[in-house]
Amino acid sequence: MPIVRWSGRLYEALAARRDGREACDLFHAALQVFLNGERFTLEMAPAWGASHGGPGVVATGPVGFHVLGRSRFFRYEVRRWREGVIPDLDYAVDGPRRVSSDPASSRAVLDSTLTFPTEIWGRHAFGTTDMWNSNSLIAWALFSAGLDAPRLGPPNNGRAPGWSAGLVAASRREPPP
Repeated sequence: MPIVRWSGRLYEALAARRDGREACDLFHAALQVFLNGERFTLEMAPAWGASHGGPGVVATGPVGFHVLGRSRFFRYEVRRWREGVIPDLDYAVDGPRRVSSDPASSRAVLDSTLTFPTEIWGRHAFGTTDMWNSNSLIAWALFSAGLDAPRLGPPNNGRAPGWSAGLVAASRREPPP
């Protein structure tokens, strides 16, 4: 979506200026999980998109402000959908990365989405200066599943805003019963 690219560039230009650094390329994380011969896709996307309210939606949260979240135009969906697609997968820099081949880790990643905190998208979260977004979801899911999410990061000269907020949130979560 052009608005996403444009707003991302504007955000990064302002953040770089504030931080006294050069602007970086921004990266959006999504995840494919393979388990028992099935592919699942994890992503966070606008609630008004093509799959609004579909069977893969496991949570929704507000965008911008809590009060705006009453409208589906200001809500996001956390999707964990069987045979889902990542529309921009062909644009993945350095190609997709394999994180693990362990079925127990795959199950843990999928299960973690059921307890994902639905903070306000685009706002600082969990006392960090990092915004809550799709990168937060993927960092949360990987870290919650016991995988080494802090080791993963964007390609050179890149940033994945929201990643550290997801790591902080996952590190503070209550262990599952």
